Amino acid sequence: MPEVEPVFPRAFVEFVNPADATEVMRCDLTWLTSSFMCIFGQGCQGIYADSPDTGCCTLGAHFADGEDEKRVAEYVGMLDETLWQFHPGRKVKKKDWVETDDEGDRKTRVHEVAGQSACVFHNRTDFHLGAGCALHALAFVLEKNPLETKPDVCWQLPLRRTFREVTRTDGSTYTEVSIGEYERAGWGPGGHDLDWYCSGNTEAHVAPERVYVTHEAELVAMMGRAAYDELVRHCDAHVRSRSALALHPASPQ
Repeated sequence: MPEVEPVFPRAFVEFVNPADATEVMRCDLTWLTSSFMCIFGQGCQGIYADSPDTGCCTLGAHFADGEDEKRVAEYVGMLDETLWQFHPGRKVKKKDWVETDDEGDRKTRVHEVAGQSACVFHNRTDFHLGAGCALHALAFVLEKNPLETKPDVCWQLPLRRTFREVTRTDGSTYTEVSIGEYERAGWGPGGHDLDWYCSGNTEAHVAPERVYVTHEAELVAMMGRAAYDELVRHCDAHVRSRSALALHPASPQ
């Protein structure tokens, strides 16, 4: 089946973060109980048709903030030629892997090989490890979860976390933390120009478990353990209800 339309009914749950009463979690049950999984190397067509082997790494990764960049830098210093195809062969400098975009935001550098561009950490198909992220490979060597070694946006995708300050009618305020699908719109206006995108494609909705189970580590990092445990309770109830309401149209029904 083709990619589903981007707008469809969704079910959400809201609850106070058990670990922080100033936060209200707003979670997309439709997405979190879907059967999506990353299919990089297993049918992923890449966001651009002329670079199918680079997945969603074609444009490089923007850093969330200075702390994100600093954390990644520590792991970049641990990379060598056995893990990173484009290692400079000397002590790594920031200019080897960091650049700024047209708006001045810092991101991982884009490296071009044979007319194909992708993140400088993306090893290509002719590398001895095959195609994939050098920082991801490092995580396995260090026996860590890849979310520790990669830029925030890389390990969060296709989950998306946003924040909004809300004022109640009684004048009190809280921070709304939304957890949902990193759909095409999350990429900004250019998202509509992507040749292929995974989260809305049936080809990628083939996991034996639901997103809230397979992405436990990422969700805990984004929400905290207490909020995640509460989310699991709501997701389990949603699944047990067997309701046909607001199911993800890309997932098998």
